Amino acid sequence: MSPNSVYDFQAKTIDGSSQSLAEYKGKTLLIVNVASKCGFTPQYKGLEALYRKFKDKGVVVLGFPCDQFGHQEPGDENEIKNFCSLTYEVDFPMFAKIKVNGDDAHPLYQYLKHAKPGLLGTEGIKWNFTKFLVDASGKVVSRYAPTDTPAAIEKDLEKLLG
Repeated sequence: MSPNSVYDFQAKTIDGSSQSLAEYKGKTLLIVNVASKCGFTPQYKGLEALYRKFKDKGVVVLGFPCDQFGHQEPGDENEIKNFCSLTYEVDFPMFAKIKVNGDDAHPLYQYLKHAKPGLLGTEGIKWNFTKFLVDASGKVVSRYAPTDTPAAIEKDLEKLLG
C-alpha cells in the first residue's frame, strides 16, 4: 500500500521513541532537515520563532537532523538535543538523525521528495535546511530551498491558515 499523506509514516523522536506522524493530523507542518554545524544553522532561531508565533493556530515545525551534507551533524541525538535547546531554545519536535537521500533515505523523505520535487524536477535534497510545507490534510504543498528563510515562508503559512 502506498502512502497517501505524511500521516502514514513513523519516525523515531530525538529521545528514541517511535512516533506516528498521524499524531499531527489536522496540523500544518513545516518539515526541515537540520544540522548543527551548517551555515544555515542560525535558521533554528527563525524556525523556533515561526513555531512559537503559529503553534496556537495549529502549526508544528518538525526537525530531522541529517549528517549527509559536509558532515555538519556529527553529534549523537543527545548532543543535538542539547545544542538545539541551549543555543536556540528549540521547543518544536525534533527527531532522531536520518538520511534524506540515497537508498536508505527515511521513507518520509522519499515521500516528500516525490510529492514535491525541486528545481527541474529533481527529487534529491541538495543541502541542510530544505523545508517542506504540509497542509492540515497531510498534503505537501511547497518545497523551499535552504536559502529560503523561515521568515520568507511566513506569508505562505498565513495563506494556508486562512
